[in-house]
Parts: sequence; structure tokens; C-alpha cells
Amino acid sequence: MANTTTGAAHEPSTTRKSSKEGSGASGVKRLLSTNGSKGKPSFAKAYSFGIVTAGLFLLSWTGQFFTQLVVVRNESAEHGQPFEWSDFLAQFFASTFENWQSEFLQLVWQAAGLSLLLFWGSSQSKESDERIEVKIDRLLEEQGIDPASISAEVNRSV
Repeated sequence: MANTTTGAAHEPSTTRKSSKEGSGASGVKRLLSTNGSKGKPSFAKAYSFGIVTAGLFLLSWTGQFFTQLVVVRNESAEHGQPFEWSDFLAQFFASTFENWQSEFLQLVWQAAGLSLLLFWGSSQSKESDERIEVKIDRLLEEQGIDPASISAEVNRSV
């Protein structure tokens, strides 16, 4: 009986971890287990932007389809010609691809232009690390904090 009491008394000290160990791998496991799904968000949450974008795309494309269908049927009726799906679909896809071509050209130019400006170091596109550091130092000095002591503390923790 003395052994079970002694064992029980020693058990918490052997299972208790220091705060340094708790913030390591076990701390990460604890955080992941509280998330419920091992750190992975649900499909809807992870891909919500893509789902909304695809939904808006399908909605607008369907709207274009029906709007253009009405226009082509009215034009056929005005000219006394029968409506033909083959003519309509060819016209629909041609207008769709023309629209996409202009949109993607604009998007590619914006992406390429931005990357070139970042690469060349445009003053509007990026700020140097030195300039940011000077700004942070001035903000710290305004608050009465010595920037050198903060830098030393950061360097020790890294």
C-alpha cells in the first residue's frame, strides 16, 4: 500500500512537463487537437474563395448565355429566319472567348507589370528594410522604448 501511495505521489511529477517542453511538440499537438481536425480546415473553409469565385463565374456565364439567347432568337425572328442552335453556340463561344481574351490579357499585364516593377525596385512597389527599421525605431523612441535594447532582446531569442 505504501508503494501505491508513493507511486501516486511521484506520478504527477513525472507526467508534469516544464513550460519549455509544453511549448514544444506536445504544445503543438495540444493546439492541433483543440482544432478538431488535426489543423486542417474544412473543405468549404479552405476553398471558400474558389467556391465563391466559381459560383459567381457560373452565375455570370449563365446570365450571358440566356441574354445572348434572347438576342439571337429576336434577331432571327426579325429577319424571318429559323433559330439554329449551331449558329447560336458558335456565336456564344466566340463572344465568351473574346471576353476572356481581353480579361486575361489585362490580368497578365497587371501581374507581369507588377512583378517587373517589384524586380526593378520601384519606389511605389516596395520599401527597403532599412527604411522600415528606421520607422520602427522612431515609433519605439516616441513611446520611450530604447530600440537597441529591443534589437538585443530579439537577437537573443533567435
